[in-house]
Amino acid sequence: MKGKTRSFCAPPLPLAMLALALLHAHGAAAQNAPADTAWIDAPLTLQRTPQIPETIPQAEHGERPSFIEGDRLSGRPNLETVVEGNASLRRGDTAIRADRLEYYQPDDTAKATGNVHVNQAGNTYDGPELQLKVETFEGFFNNVRYAFLAGGHGDAPRIDFVDSNVSVARNATYTTCRREDYPGWMPAWLLTAATLTTDTEENVGVATDARLSFMGITTPALPSMSFPLSSDRKSGLLAPTFGYGSTNGLEWRQPYYWNIAPNRDATFYANLMSSRGIDTSSEFRYLEDTYHGQVRVDYMPSDTLRDRERWGFWSQHNQTFDPKPFGLDSLSGSLTINRVSDNDYWRDFSQTPSLTTRLLTNQAALDWSKGDWSGEARALAYQTLQYAASPVTPPYDRMPQLTANYNKYDWNGFDVSVGLDYTRFHIDSAYAPTLNGIAQPNGERMVGNFQISRPWVTPSAYVIPKLLLHTAAYQLDSPLASGATSITSTVPTFSLDSGLVFERDTSFFGRAVRQTLEPRMYYVHTPYRDQSQLPVYDTAANDFSFATIYTENAFSGNDRVSDTNTLTTGVTSRLIDPDTGVEAARLGFAQRFRFSDQNVTLPSGTAVTDRVSDFLIGGQVNWSATWSSDALVQYNIDTHTSTRNALSLRYAPAPQHVLNFAYRYSADTTTTSDDGTRSIDLSWQWPLSDLWDGNSQGPTPKKTPGRWSAVGRINYSMRDHDLGVGVVGFEYNACCWIGRIALERQVSGVTTPTTRLMFQIEFNGLASVGSSPTSSFAQNIQGYQSVHSTTSTSSRFTNYD
Repeated sequence: MKGKTRSFCAPPLPLAMLALALLHAHGAAAQNAPADTAWIDAPLTLQRTPQIPETIPQAEHGERPSFIEGDRLSGRPNLETVVEGNASLRRGDTAIRADRLEYYQPDDTAKATGNVHVNQAGNTYDGPELQLKVETFEGFFNNVRYAFLAGGHGDAPRIDFVDSNVSVARNATYTTCRREDYPGWMPAWLLTAATLTTDTEENVGVATDARLSFMGITTPALPSMSFPLSSDRKSGLLAPTFGYGSTNGLEWRQPYYWNIAPNRDATFYANLMSSRGIDTSSEFRYLEDTYHGQVRVDYMPSDTLRDRERWGFWSQHNQTFDPKPFGLDSLSGSLTINRVSDNDYWRDFSQTPSLTTRLLTNQAALDWSKGDWSGEARALAYQTLQYAASPVTPPYDRMPQLTANYNKYDWNGFDVSVGLDYTRFHIDSAYAPTLNGIAQPNGERMVGNFQISRPWVTPSAYVIPKLLLHTAAYQLDSPLASGATSITSTVPTFSLDSGLVFERDTSFFGRAVRQTLEPRMYYVHTPYRDQSQLPVYDTAANDFSFATIYTENAFSGNDRVSDTNTLTTGVTSRLIDPDTGVEAARLGFAQRFRFSDQNVTLPSGTAVTDRVSDFLIGGQVNWSATWSSDALVQYNIDTHTSTRNALSLRYAPAPQHVLNFAYRYSADTTTTSDDGTRSIDLSWQWPLSDLWDGNSQGPTPKKTPGRWSAVGRINYSMRDHDLGVGVVGFEYNACCWIGRIALERQVSGVTTPTTRLMFQIEFNGLASVGSSPTSSFAQNIQGYQSVHSTTSTSSRFTNYD
């Protein structure tokens, strides 16, 4: 049978040797702590309160009845009972079956011989001879084969039961490989130990004089090794991770996990980099009823590559206040701190949050609500990590910002909203933008946004007229080019939104659907007000898209309100499943007509004079769970060319089967040439066995052992003929162990891309060795699903067998 032979599951011999060498160098291992990943990848799996299983009080143990069955029963009342042939004894969560069973009532001892099977709360034991005190579960089992409820199993010449939770096996073996996957019982990996102590209550196993055999290669003896019996967290050393990067060189990372409480834990790291030195890290996480958060500190006393001290600090805290003061409906707060020692930190250390951004946010905020009012008080500052080859223009700090919002719906048929904002803006003068030939000054801004609308809405039509008033007042630290230190602005706006909705039942390609036709007209009129002297603190031009074409203002932020006299027309058609309401397809068209020039611009901008905008065409199809597509075309009717195209396709016929394709084009509007930006993005996760043995997975893939999967993403610039972000790797699912290898290329605004080689072997239920690439796969591949263990665990109902 395919996928069942040992040779099919075997990796190349060097992988086995490398994995065993790492395990031996590690010594002891304590697994399944959730911190064996970078800060940004670690899931918060803390519990607010411990889960305590229901147990029978000790005082009631003697009151539980015993049920004895068999072909032939004999004995003396209240002294002994002998059962021969299909003998069984049950009490509580313990069941014993055997060919012959002797039960001595005075000391509550059961002796069983011949095909003995014991099920104790789902943990099973099989062998020829058992002696056991049933109530306390004290005794021994000779030549036993055992299987724990959590999934691991093995055998031993003798196992001693200390109580219902703790047992000690002599000269024991342990593995999570399934016997049915390895004919002749030659598991891929096998742990042997002089003693194997298991505690099912603590879900931990401890092996002494332990050796791990993997694909025929055995490690030297480890004095002691601990491992989990389930996925619960536990304190101890984690398996080390290693990797190679073009900047840091060879990396060896050794974590230690401290399971402080069900709702608190900590992880400590020692990271050796051959090109830099030793970097130490610590993480602390907490979860309470009204607050939760996490803190991380990295410290490198001496970086030999940069010849300096390096450090990083990241902290996030969120809290709700209860009872709520001042009669508020809600009050919550948050604190975020992200700081590093220098500008190069983001590109030197790949295991930190600074890899994802060069603008590190530092913020304290307090949010409140009461009735129709809500608001926020916050202080926001950025640490900008500059790099000469790719400089970043930092945003303004907001120190502080106070907002208040009022929203009242259906007030005598009207919707009313008020938005108030006070902000003090600050930026280093070296990065201040210019305004009318001088550096823009720091200052304060007070904004008021007032809206009132009267919606008329029916199932088939709607008309929504709206009046808006935007006011802004600035108090500046230094004079503007005009000499003023204060300036105000008031801009009114009128808009009218209207649309119709038509429906009909029809069918496409033999599928019954409900089709809609939704024409829409949106008129906006904003008179011109000169705003060229106003500072620009948080404002940018909106991108032209379906998300912004039906908006009043051509800018985001509060420093500019565009003078507008436009009519936007569009139509959308949807195909909806009449039974489920799921949207199977959507197609939309939109275009904006301008009746006068737009003269309000950002600094160095030019007036918009086009009377007719580009034509937007967009569609999305989710015809089935297997295929989906999305497309957008922005077409310029004057030049008869498209200025932007985007097409994406996704094929996902089954779990762990996904192909993604995207093509993007954006014209260069600064030139008349057709030298735009074109890129192709391809990502995938696909079992290779589907290609070479015809093992079609169908809607539910078969979890066969020894299955290779290809995983990767390639982003290619057709104009520059250059590979951008890229990751290519393979996963090997071999029943009770998983191998992963990947090569990653990252481009984060630097002139020289960085590369990383990641390699991991995961022994299901025991340990994982190496640097896991799964977080990189998840970030780069839409729809990626991690390959998990195929080892099946027993049901908690197996104690009723």
